[in-house]
Amino acid sequence: MKIISVNVGLPRLVLRNGEPVSTGIFKEPVAGRVMVRTLNLDGDRQSDLSVHGGPEKAVYGYPSEHYDFWKRELPDMDLPWAMFGENFTTTGLRETEINIGDKFRVGTTEVMVTQPRMPCYKLGIRFGRTDIIKRFLASERTGFYFSVLKEGEVGAGDEFELIEKNASGVRVVDVTRLYGSDKENVDLLRRAIATEALPDNWREYFRKRIENLNATGTGNE
Repeated sequence: MKIISVNVGLPRLVLRNGEPVSTGIFKEPVAGRVMVRTLNLDGDRQSDLSVHGGPEKAVYGYPSEHYDFWKRELPDMDLPWAMFGENFTTTGLRETEINIGDKFRVGTTEVMVTQPRMPCYKLGIRFGRTDIIKRFLASERTGFYFSVLKEGEVGAGDEFELIEKNASGVRVVDVTRLYGSDKENVDLLRRAIATEALPDNWREYFRKRIENLNATGTGNE
């Protein structure tokens, strides 16, 4: 489990349907060591803070293993590291294996997994195609956000050391599935709601889901 590329970028204006849009999704690998702070990495910024960034989305990680899948899916595209807007391109961390709330030490920083990445139209801007948004979500290859528990420096090659495995057992992919393909899994919804490391907006969303299922008689209450 390690970082194979550290990537940063500042917001830039791009055209979408002829209109200028500010986005921070265009990131580039950087050499040397980079300071990881509570809200982002040095040299990195998010554009629309209403949906990106903040303490619970300070750092975005994306598994390098997924790039082979996308190269098969999109054979005509060039897919360099950071194509998905990730800060850490990783190896050895999978959405099917890491839990919400898992804590890691990497370099001199400590981070905690908080949630999967939900794609927005800016991923379509980066790829130059709108179909990537649905394909990204359906693939369950979402990557994951970290909050920063301790500021410090990281660099390519740094290994992730597991500090604490979250006992709830709610994996990153479970949250993605509850959002998309497994919306009526009440047991998993309850476990997700009970996972304190999952951001409040997700837990409230799942609470309302259970309420709606109970109202329609499908919540097994």
